[in-house]
Amino acid sequence: MAVLKTILIVAFILISIGLTVIVLMQEGKSAGLGTISGAADTYWGKNKGRSKEGVLVKATRLMVALFLIIAAVLNIGSF
Repeated sequence: MAVLKTILIVAFILISIGLTVIVLMQEGKSAGLGTISGAADTYWGKNKGRSKEGVLVKATRLMVALFLIIAAVLNIGSF
């Protein structure tokens, strides 16, 4: 049981570091004056899920889900 807890703690730390890096790599959500002129309807605006930013958003969601699951498992196992 101690080995499993150690593995989960190491995974938790690695996910925490990875999540921090991914969040810092993302661009700000303020579009500035581009939204006033309709620049959001460009090719990159429509296909944002396939761009670097879209991949980072999906990775962030996955990492947050893993972070929460491992945190809950570690908390339950501490009793």
